[in-house]
Amino acid sequence: MAVKIRLARKGRKRVAFYHIVVADSRSPRDGRYIEKIGSYNPTTNPATIELDFDKALGWLQNGALPTDTCRAILSIKGVLIKKHLLEGVKKGAFDEAEATRRFEEWTKQNEAKVEAKKSRLEKSQEDELVKKLSAEKSINEARAAKLAKKKADLDAKLTAAAKAAAAPAEEATPAEEPTQAPSAESSASEPVAEDKPQE
Repeated sequence: MAVKIRLARKGRKRVAFYHIVVADSRSPRDGRYIEKIGSYNPTTNPATIELDFDKALGWLQNGALPTDTCRAILSIKGVLIKKHLLEGVKKGAFDEAEATRRFEEWTKQNEAKVEAKKSRLEKSQEDELVKKLSAEKSINEARAAKLAKKKADLDAKLTAAAKAAAAPAEEATPAEEPTQAPSAESSASEPVAEDKPQE
């Protein structure tokens, strides 16, 4: 029976969440498993990994084969390098104290990488927020300037219309008199129709 360390999919549609399980290679992906040793959530940035280190190491030493994704997860968590160092101790390449020192050094470097990635992500989020706020501020300023210009144009039109309405009212009385009363000359020049007697 081939035993594998693999992922079992959980979670709803488009929001994947995985359990890291030890299972028989013949069982279905989300089916029966021997033991659950952790969880993996790829939707967060960076991905959230919870792993029982000792159980994972024990299963690897007993011959369980991890899938590609699980191998990457175990490598990130340091299970593979710990297994490698323990095999070096068994072969006599170095003692257990040296293996522990090397593993602690590797752990510090890995934690520094993770913290650097987290700080870089936080900084990029802050920069993006500042950029969004500045863009929104510039849009609001442009909108306010446009409204002020529109209001000034409307005020200018209203004042011009008021002036135009006041000016014709003053000039209307002398200009309209000749058109209303016909002159005597025009009435005299017109031919008068004479009534002819009927025969």
